[in-house]
Amino acid sequence: MAVPKRKTTRAVRDARRSTHKVEAPSRSVCPQCHQPKLPHRVCPECGYYDGKEIIDTE
Repeated sequence: MAVPKRKTTRAVRDARRSTHKVEAPSRSVCPQCHQPKLPHRVCPECGYYDGKEIIDTE
């Protein structure tokens, strides 16, 4: 069984964990209606994606 030779210091442990943070999802602006939307998703306001109407919102 593998056993650590030395105790891991708090600095090394915390530096390793520093990348495990939770971030809010990034937002982009819809080029059609200029409302915020998630990237690579159909805009929930106007229903457009990549310049084409995908869903009818009216």
